[in-house]
Amino acid sequence: MKIKTKLTLGIGLLFVAIIVLTGIGIKYTDALATDSDKILKDNYNSLEYVRIVLRALDEPKENPQKLAIIQENLQKQEDNITEIGEKEITARLKDHFNALKTNADTNEQITVSFRRDLYIIMNLNMEAIVRKNNIARHTARTATIWMSAVGALCFLIGFTILINLPRSIANPIQELAQSIKQIAARNYSRRVHFGQESEFGEIATSFNTMAEKLEEYNNSNLSKLLIEKKRIETLINNMQNPIIGLDEHNTILFVNDEALKVIGLKAENTIGRSAKEASIGNDLLRSLLDEGILPTDDNSPTNKQQPIKIYANNKESYFEKEVVNIAVTPTGELHEQHIGHFIILKNITPFKELDSAKTNFIATVSHELKTPIASIKLSLQLLESKNVGIVNPEQKQLIDSISEDTERLLKITGELLNLSQVETGNIQLNIHQCSPYEILHYALGAVMTQAEQKHISLNVAAEEKLPIIKADAEKSAWVLINFLTNAIRYSPEHSTVTIELKHKGNSVVFAVQDVGKGIDVRYRDKIFDRYFQVPGSSKSGTGLGLSISKEFIEVQGGTIGVESEIGMGSRFYFTLSA
Repeated sequence: MKIKTKLTLGIGLLFVAIIVLTGIGIKYTDALATDSDKILKDNYNSLEYVRIVLRALDEPKENPQKLAIIQENLQKQEDNITEIGEKEITARLKDHFNALKTNADTNEQITVSFRRDLYIIMNLNMEAIVRKNNIARHTARTATIWMSAVGALCFLIGFTILINLPRSIANPIQELAQSIKQIAARNYSRRVHFGQESEFGEIATSFNTMAEKLEEYNNSNLSKLLIEKKRIETLINNMQNPIIGLDEHNTILFVNDEALKVIGLKAENTIGRSAKEASIGNDLLRSLLDEGILPTDDNSPTNKQQPIKIYANNKESYFEKEVVNIAVTPTGELHEQHIGHFIILKNITPFKELDSAKTNFIATVSHELKTPIASIKLSLQLLESKNVGIVNPEQKQLIDSISEDTERLLKITGELLNLSQVETGNIQLNIHQCSPYEILHYALGAVMTQAEQKHISLNVAAEEKLPIIKADAEKSAWVLINFLTNAIRYSPEHSTVTIELKHKGNSVVFAVQDVGKGIDVRYRDKIFDRYFQVPGSSKSGTGLGLSISKEFIEVQGGTIGVESEIGMGSRFYFTLSA
């Protein structure tokens, strides 16, 4: 039987027994009250009246109130006749009283008869009291029997509940508590066995199922997971790069030893605390964990920041901050769920030093190369002049080839010089108000010959009355020339390249649309990286032009980008503020 049924049945029976006991008590108590009331009202009052009359008869004859007292109590007795024969005797008493009242000197015989009748009434009421008292005793005995029986029943029900119910509840709970302690002690083989007819049977089934699964997990995966956890923690702590791990609520989960050394904190003051709380008083940690500087680009799992200068290893060191977002797809769900991220600081100090040396070398070499290349170009111009003699077609072809290679070398050295300016941060800007149309015409003039050689039409779609812009006209024109040069290079012959100028908000947009094969979506985010060239491209180049263009535009406060689809050509654009 289920415990709920036991409780309902036992308490229900006890409740019914208590109600019955209460009813019996009320019934017999009311009966006893009624019997007592009858004795008091019917018989005791009559005895009281008779006593008063007898006492009045003993009063002297000269007492003026004697007859009045006797008459008053005889009248009360007449109104309180309750027993058989009491009425006739009361009537005789009235007659005796009338005789006494008429002749106060009546003989003693009347008085004796009067007293005898009073004693008869007294005896009748005394007998009635005894009889009614016996009835009350019988009622009390009956009430006692019934109440004892019902009380015994209540006692039996309560005793049964007291003996059985705590045991049926406490024993399974105690056994379950012991089993839980065993499970907590990793004794996953522990099982509980209760009767299936009670609720504890369902608990036992669920508990045994849980223990079985825990035993299965412990035997299969748990120990392995713990070992792997220790292995990963050891691996992270032995990595040379500082690493900080956070959960989805920005609570710090782990900080390896190298990170603690760099940020100057202890593990107990960092791990387990929120990023905001842990970074109080530590500007470096606050700058690393500040949500405002964390990457928000969801299209890439790995996001890189600008190098951070930190005094570490007894010198100024450069670190590259990398934030890796962690997302998982829960079992049975379709969408990924963000569960945290960790921050990696890559020590790029050696690379920074090498990069600085490389930049200085490139700047020096490029500057030194410009002079001999310029001399070669001047010598070619002299050879092409008729003043030094006429050259045959084969010589002319060689001179043209040398001239093209010279122009290419000049362009490469120019790009390398621009790159050295970009890398050293020494870009010299000449910001002034200039017309977008002037930049357009200068760029068109620079690429017109190249376009004519491939029979490519340059279509200009420029809005009228464009506002004056604040920019470095030379560097902006250089970027537009680079866009046009690439568009002509990658467009087929007899095609059209469209140059678009339009007003958008507070900026002017310069855009170049070609009809080449386009850029795969995998490479769009890298197209402006240094030295990057789209794989499979048959055209040669340094891979620096677009990177330098990006630096030139962004340093002026503008934006640069590309829109491209495979087979639909590419649209390169940049914006400059008006």
